[in-house]
Amino acid sequence: MRIIAGSLGGRNFNSTHGHRTHPMSDKIRGALFNALGDIHGLSVLDAYAGTGAIAFEAASRGASRVVAIDIDKLAQRAIGESIASLGVEDQVTLVRGAAKSWIRKSHEQFDITVFDPPYDDMQLPVIERLNSITKVGGIAVYSLPPQARLIMPDNFELIQQKDYGDATLSFYRRTS
Repeated sequence: MRIIAGSLGGRNFNSTHGHRTHPMSDKIRGALFNALGDIHGLSVLDAYAGTGAIAFEAASRGASRVVAIDIDKLAQRAIGESIASLGVEDQVTLVRGAAKSWIRKSHEQFDITVFDPPYDDMQLPVIERLNSITKVGGIAVYSLPPQARLIMPDNFELIQQKDYGDATLSFYRRTS
């Protein structure tokens, strides 16, 4: 896999193969970051990192702090190796474990939160609770199958939604 744009644009990174990860395509990843615009200096959470593609793209595009969380050991190994080979140790932190467990323990909030869970085990009620770590004024992005329906709290407004075949990107702004 490769990073699309930014300071690391064109660089390759490790990826895992198998049913537990479904790497976001370059097309969808490009659309996600084009919709976000300038993220220089912002904090980003990649809650279901998989290959780390979102985390590495965010770091490449100037995010000041990126946290990548994944529970799968093969994904963790690939992300860790890529952090080292890309030289982004100062920007990207790998959390080994489940997003819901880490978020319960952490009091951190992020400017941008990205949720791209495994489609075969989405756990929508868990994902809906995770958005509390998005800062007020921040953006929560969900990449879900088109048939999935989130129930968002009243303090999140839908600002954009687009279908890409097997995935729908939904962007919500936290209002309070």
